[in-house]
Amino acid sequence: MARVWILGVGSFAHAMAQICREDGAEVHTYLTRNYGHYGASLCGEVYEARRHPQLLTLFDKHPPDLVIPMSIDWQTQSWGPDLVQRGIPILSPVKEATRLEVDRDFAMRLCEQYGIPIPRSYYARNRLEAEEILRNDPRPYVLKNPICSPFSPVHTIVCETVEDTWGWIKCVDYAEGLFLQEYLGNVEAGHFVFVSNGEIISQISNQEYKRAFTGNMGPVAGAPLGGIVEQDPADRYGLAKDLIHPLQPWLKKVNFHGPLQVTAMRQQDHWVPIEYNVRMGVTSGALWLRMLENPIKTLCEVANNQAVKTKWRDSIQAGGTLTLAGYGYPYIVEDVPPLPVRIEGEIDCDLWWNEVRSDSLGIYTESHKGLDKGHRIADVNGLGKTVEEALQSAYQNISKLHCLHSYFRTDVGQALWPIGVGF
Repeated sequence: MARVWILGVGSFAHAMAQICREDGAEVHTYLTRNYGHYGASLCGEVYEARRHPQLLTLFDKHPPDLVIPMSIDWQTQSWGPDLVQRGIPILSPVKEATRLEVDRDFAMRLCEQYGIPIPRSYYARNRLEAEEILRNDPRPYVLKNPICSPFSPVHTIVCETVEDTWGWIKCVDYAEGLFLQEYLGNVEAGHFVFVSNGEIISQISNQEYKRAFTGNMGPVAGAPLGGIVEQDPADRYGLAKDLIHPLQPWLKKVNFHGPLQVTAMRQQDHWVPIEYNVRMGVTSGALWLRMLENPIKTLCEVANNQAVKTKWRDSIQAGGTLTLAGYGYPYIVEDVPPLPVRIEGEIDCDLWWNEVRSDSLGIYTESHKGLDKGHRIADVNGLGKTVEEALQSAYQNISKLHCLHSYFRTDVGQALWPIGVGF
């Protein structure tokens, strides 16, 4: 029996733990933040980071065969270098290889080096430099933190006009500087591969609904409010061929092995990358693993940099995910009381809990006492042979969840891919 350690919280930890347990693993979860503990606690042993700051002492007692991290910040922890030094199998690239996600400017320069078209982008150390950039090259920009982290002072702000950009650069937090990336519209798609044993193995294509509200209204949320995923080992949209395979010399140089995603925008007849990620994906990862016949075997092969032979489930070729968002999300709302979450009817698809707690009276949203935003309550994942079938399941089931002033996007899967190709 394989022993799997999950590093994370919320729906990611719940989904990974449950799927691994169903595949026969012994599961332990290291809860890296002070919320979103309930789901993982249903699936095996859990350990709070604030009570167990030295993760490797837990590994000494329960040695892992596989570690699955939720985010890239594990390497910055006090135990991160020792974890790498010990050679513990972790589903993540390490050291230099993580720069592809962590350092946005580095990723774009790397693409340019290998002939991949990139959006115009700039780094500003402060507001004066940002204003100078905008005067010299006036255009709408997407504003991001230069260093990608879940705790970055700047979260993605999409500006669609020059005037929008002028307004935002006057008030963002320049503690780590500012990355300005040319706005390229809204025809967006993603593709995941495994990189292992010197090979790039295409897995899935996906599309995320990142804005908070139906109709692509509201701000870009901290994690998508919905998404679709489809098996795509043949890379039918050419995202891996155009935007990942050219990087293979660098991937080999840094001994990259792990999951790798590119997110790109369509520009006339070609794709332009806007970012790379080196992890499973908070919303898409659970759908992806459900499509694999032997998820733990596959993940262990990747973590150990071995040859990978993906075995797909014929019955699950597509997936759709919807987030039930709670009162105030994604805005900062202080002192939101615990609100009851009711389930009316039988849930017959995957339900992954986010920021909730449970007691003898039922399930409630967590109260952050002004420390955080409104709540992400749960993710509801539908599966099927087609995207339409998967989304029908997700929508039927999310309608059975009720919480005061909660909401979900009602347009996932609609008006997709205006260029005329897609799922």
